[in-house]
Parts: sequence; structure tokens; C-alpha cells
Amino acid sequence: MDRLSLVLFLATGPTLIGSFVTIVLTLGFYGWPAIAMAAGLGAALTWPVSHLISRWIKRDDPHFDHKRHGPPGLLPDPDAPEI
Repeated sequence: MDRLSLVLFLATGPTLIGSFVTIVLTLGFYGWPAIAMAAGLGAALTWPVSHLISRWIKRDDPHFDHKRHGPPGLLPDPDAPEI
């Protein structure tokens, strides 16, 4: 996973969870199971959505280089370009 996805994860999570909980409450479901399911769905979709947004941003950036340099390690090299 790239660094942009990690930053987007912090903004995407509360947005999705808050949106789903707001939709559930607007529809009139005030019980804790409905709210917990909406929050769980938002939490489960946070990582894939942040990855998709990251790929979309990088695809539209004309100066982004998609080449990888070296094998991936356990921790990303801070001086390496984005993957």
C-alpha cells in the first residue's frame, strides 16, 4: 500500500462511517444493531475506498512515475518514489 492511501485512510474512514450512520438514522433505524452495522460497513469499506481514491489521483497526475525501484521490503523506504 502506498503512503497516499495511508493519508487518505484518515479522511475516508470518518467520512464513510459518518455518512452511513447518518443514512441509517435518517431512515428511522435508531437501535444500536443498525448503527453498529452501518459503522462496521463504513469501517470495512474505508481501506478499499482510500486505495481507489489514491489510484485515481495518481492516474490523473501527469508527473507521477509508476516504475518500481527494487523489491518491496517490510517497511517502505522513505526516500523511494511512490508505488
